[in-house]
This record gives sequence, structure tokens and C-alpha cells, in this order.
Amino acid sequence: MTLMDQSLGQLARSIPGATGIFNRYQFDFCCAGNRSLRTAAAAAGVNGESIAAELQTLRERGEPLQGPDWSQASDTALVDHILARYHAVHREQLPELIRLARRVEQVHGDREDCPVGLADHLAAMAQELESHMKKEEAVLFPLIARGQGALGGMPIHVMRGEHEEHGESLRRLLALTDQITPPRGACTTWRVLYSGLQAFHDDLIAHIHLENNLLFERFAPAKVH
Repeated sequence: MTLMDQSLGQLARSIPGATGIFNRYQFDFCCAGNRSLRTAAAAAGVNGESIAAELQTLRERGEPLQGPDWSQASDTALVDHILARYHAVHREQLPELIRLARRVEQVHGDREDCPVGLADHLAAMAQELESHMKKEEAVLFPLIARGQGALGGMPIHVMRGEHEEHGESLRRLLALTDQITPPRGACTTWRVLYSGLQAFHDDLIAHIHLENNLLFERFAPAKVH
């Protein structure tokens, strides 16, 4: 199979550095990781063959992965990592981000570039994400821990659908914040908020990537289109 016909998820997990290329072209390799490179490039109106050439160069260079190679981890080790690194961290991140966003809106709401509505959007994201994580912790992850991940097809289908909703929420977050870019003259609180938003955004992308493109693929491979 050529690189053009492999899914973004496959490429992201097999070629170190591929995610950097996908981010440059704004390809969604986590929530829409089952799209082929050919499909993603056509939808974006860019030259897929040139991107494939970049990916081939990376693959031939064979740069080592930064950090652990989670594709080689056991099912339970990967689940434990997701719980500690992402579930627990999101629960710490969002309350403070909501507090900071409300403060910025209260103080700077009269500015045209103030992200009005951001705090409410983050509160909605927190509620949706908490519901999502609780489902994984109550149903899917215990199945995997018992060695019954093959029975998780339906929960995985539901989780993938919710991941797509998280992706839409992230795109709304970017729209509200000018791609998480603090405006000129932004106060310290505003800048701290946007720094935290960037960390949360990147963490949620990495979280969904690990689940969709590594963990879920072990039990319910997605169809490439």
C-alpha cells in the first residue's frame, strides 16, 4: 500500500515526525485519523504527492521517537498511561482555564478581541469530556484490563464518535481565540490563559491520537477511506 493510501492514523503512529507535517497542513490525524492521505490532501486542496515525499524522507531518516514508543506497550500499560497522563491532567486543567477565561471576560469584555463566550465553551467541554472519560473508565477500560478488549467494539464506536465531537469543540476553541494567539497588549492573566489553552489543546490531540490510532485499533480497526 502506498503512503497516499494509508490512513493519517497509520502514518502518525508509524513515522516519527509525521504529526508535525500533518499539523502544518492542518490535517486532523486524531479525530479523523481513518482518512487516507489522498483523501485528506484532496479535501484541503494541497499536493498529496509532495506530502508523501516528505513522509518518505522522514521514514528513511528513521529518527527515533521522542519518549516511549506506546505502540509497543501492553494494552494495560497503555490504558494506565492514558488515565494518568490525560484523564487526570484534563481534570486539573479545565477548572483553572475556566476560572481564567471568566476573569479575562469580566475585565476585558469591552475589547473587540476579547474571547467572549470562551468560559462557557470551556465549561461545556469540561462536562462533555468528563462524561466521556467516565464511560471509558466504567466500561471500556475494565474490559481491556480483563483481557476482553475484543468485546469492546460498540463502546469503541461510541468513543470514536465522541472524539469527533471533541475535535469540533477544539476547532471552536481555536476560532474563539484567534488560533490561541494573545492580542497585542494582552495582560498577564490573558497570556497565562492562552498558554494553558495551548497545553490543553495539544494534550487533548495527543490523548485522542493514542486512543483512536493505537489503543482502539488493536480491537476494532477503523476502515480507511
